Amino acid sequence: MKNWAIIPAAGAGIRMAQDGALPKQYLEINGRTLLEHSLIRLDSTNLLAGIVVVLNEDDTHWQTLTPEVSVPVITATGGKERVHSVLNGLLALESQAAEDDWVLVHDAARPCIKPQDVAALIQTLADTDVGGLLAMPVNDTIKQGGADMKVSITLDRKLLWRAATPQMFRLGLLKRALASAVANDELVTDEAQALENAGFEVSLVPCSTDNIKVTYPEDLAIAERIQAMQGESSRS
Repeated sequence: MKNWAIIPAAGAGIRMAQDGALPKQYLEINGRTLLEHSLIRLDSTNLLAGIVVVLNEDDTHWQTLTPEVSVPVITATGGKERVHSVLNGLLALESQAAEDDWVLVHDAARPCIKPQDVAALIQTLADTDVGGLLAMPVNDTIKQGGADMKVSITLDRKLLWRAATPQMFRLGLLKRALASAVANDELVTDEAQALENAGFEVSLVPCSTDNIKVTYPEDLAIAERIQAMQGESSRS
């Protein structure tokens, strides 16, 4: 069985709150776009057969990039939401991947993922039937609030995890779960939720807290500092 990756990169990154700015996957840190960093770090595991990058139909930036990766990179056209884009990426793989192959879905805006965490995910889940995701245990005390901005309950943080990516599932299983979510108008926010809603048990694999998602403008500087502390393990 082979391992494939999908990077959904069709969004506009509206929470970056920069009118007229580049989509956030094309913003740069340390001389490369977030998307390039994510591609290079996945590729550096030497465990992938290929990568699908899912792009907005109006994307004009991808063709200007020359990501330094050793595996084939193909593109697919994204959809309205993440669930549609990932499903399109899976469909683009159908001609060359098997139903039982593994697919790792990774956010373009997680440029600090450690290759060793990706390798640990693959190794940990290799003998499972379903798959799972990288995640970080919650250290803060978490309050659940209501519409009135009052605390309704304090949650038990020992049971809470912050979902990250890659999220790794069997191709056929993930495709059916996402197709079901689309058919039922379920706006799942990650692939694991689609599998959970379909009744499957999803595994958690701990990863480094370096694996941040660039969401707001200040996150760019944080990601740059993390890469500096890591020794900028992306290829130079």
